[in-house]
Amino acid sequence: MAVYTEVTDEDLEAFIADFSVGELLSFKGIAEGVENTNYILHTTTGPFILTLYEKRVARGDLPFFLGLMQHLADNDIPCPLPVANGRGELLGELAGRAAALVTFLEGFWARRPRAEHCAQVGQALARLHLAGQDFNLKRDNALGPDGWQALYSRFDERADEIAPDLAQTISRELSELARLWPGDLPEGVIHADLFPDNVFFIGDKLSGLIDFYFACNDFLAYDLAICINAWCFEKDAELNLTKSRALIRGYESVRPLERNEREAMPLLARGAALRFLLTRAYDWLHTPAGAIVKPHDPLAYLRRLRFHRSIPSIASYTGEDT
Repeated sequence: MAVYTEVTDEDLEAFIADFSVGELLSFKGIAEGVENTNYILHTTTGPFILTLYEKRVARGDLPFFLGLMQHLADNDIPCPLPVANGRGELLGELAGRAAALVTFLEGFWARRPRAEHCAQVGQALARLHLAGQDFNLKRDNALGPDGWQALYSRFDERADEIAPDLAQTISRELSELARLWPGDLPEGVIHADLFPDNVFFIGDKLSGLIDFYFACNDFLAYDLAICINAWCFEKDAELNLTKSRALIRGYESVRPLERNEREAMPLLARGAALRFLLTRAYDWLHTPAGAIVKPHDPLAYLRRLRFHRSIPSIASYTGEDT
């Protein structure tokens, strides 16, 4: 989440007047994240989250995102529920942006995730995958392998400004992953961005999943590989085996991985690391100067990528024989 677009009190009051949420008491921008503009609103009926969709999010994708949240909530996955206005619409317009209002989830994200957090994330991710099996809308993964080269071409000439020889490293990975990427793994709806700041806890109990604006259809195991990258590495770029083992065990306690998914995990983790290296590198070079957000360091994912290249099997994440 982030703040790129400012709204006035008057415009916001006019916007929420279409919703049965009471009168506006206060609102504040949320500076975390990099994609959309977000505010927390307090009204006479309670708190809500307002999202203004910025340029990277295509308006045509919004019915998928909002419909998925409704579907998951209906299937007991704890996530925000979009609020319809008086005309039954989930989308409006505010400050020149498509905008939506969603319910507020109680909880806090884990700044220092522990193994017990990772186990619950694995369980929640598997439940999300199962719940999404009968969701009737589809969305291709715009930031999957087919989109990586196009994204890289938008900053390839500047890549070495971030780190020496980064351009060569990325070019090599794109070539190798295009050749090796699997084509026959179980697919379905994935979250595709389940980082620690998108998972809330109350005490040590998981209370909700948020930020579904990268959700799409792709390999289910790729979503788990994203979580390995996001949850299981320490600041020194070392894999925390206790966390990765807990994450994978938690996932498999709900949805056991198939043999081909287990065999593909190091490759999927490489791809996930490259995906976030690419988007973070692009944002590092292009974040607007006035944005109330600090871009994430892309080099953290360069170090993860090097780790995934060095391992032979999923056993390196579980500490167990395959």
